[in-house]
Amino acid sequence: MSALQLKPLPVKFQFTRDDKTLDKLPDLILGAGIFNYQYHENPQGLPAAAILSRAFDLGIRALDTSAYYGPSEEIVGAALASIRDAYPRDSYYICTKAGRVAENEFDYSPASIRRSVLRSLERFNTDYLDVIYLHDVEFVETELALQAIAELFKLKAEGRVKHVGLSGFPVDYIYKLAVKVRETLGQPLDIVLSYSNFCLQNTLLQSYTDKFFADAKLQVLVNASPLSMGLLRKQGPHAFHPASPELTKAVADAAAYTESQGVDISSLAIRFSLSHWTGPTVIGLSSVAEVENAISGYWEAQQAREKDQPLVDEVIKILGDQYNKTWPSGIPHDL
Repeated sequence: MSALQLKPLPVKFQFTRDDKTLDKLPDLILGAGIFNYQYHENPQGLPAAAILSRAFDLGIRALDTSAYYGPSEEIVGAALASIRDAYPRDSYYICTKAGRVAENEFDYSPASIRRSVLRSLERFNTDYLDVIYLHDVEFVETELALQAIAELFKLKAEGRVKHVGLSGFPVDYIYKLAVKVRETLGQPLDIVLSYSNFCLQNTLLQSYTDKFFADAKLQVLVNASPLSMGLLRKQGPHAFHPASPELTKAVADAAAYTESQGVDISSLAIRFSLSHWTGPTVIGLSSVAEVENAISGYWEAQQAREKDQPLVDEVIKILGDQYNKTWPSGIPHDL
């Protein structure tokens, strides 16, 4: 499909700060964590301005990153500044995260959380963030997470952030923490992001969706990483991936099967997530071609659900006991 034939996602909001409510987030959110040394040897060499311009043109009017993702915020901030005439600040959502400092370092102290948000505002050349998440909450004690979220609520009251959320991997814990926030702090989180928990290999997030809305009173639940951080690709996961050898082998077997049927497992996985998930999905895009492929894949997914189902069923059968299998993440909690 040529660039001229691509149908953009519908833009649901007026280009004003107040109209950018969470229910108007696009179905696809650009994962800007890709501008990071973990994924690219030279992230500064990626054409960030061209990627963002094409994404915005095609209706992907939201991006997701973190202060923890190496140079991502600086790269994205510089790119946004360079295209500001065409895409003013109120024409897109900025979602970022605070609290994770390094691979094994977290600082959830209120002072550090505030510094992180103010630094992000500076990097993005803006006076507000659309969404701020407390990052990877499973690695820090619950009481410290509650203190950090209380500080984020203060920043929301000051108008520096519009919506407050948390992100993490273990679905049961992030659900319980979201409920605890509402009960303890007297107001609900606006949004929660979970990654790798609604994908071709693992749909655990789906069983919690109704509970998040009913019990934690969320507005939006975001699914990230439909490829499960690169697990669901024929070349296998990156070296940093925490999947067990058994899970990696099962996915490799499934990938070999889909390949034998003329279907790349990554394409199938993206279509599966986009056709079955009912909220926004964050997907990492590191080239203009990937942006265009994501859009064409989005529209294809809407038509392919029934056609793909026999292949999806066979993949689940091949995965066997590794279907819905997760990996350890974080510290023990009493919630």
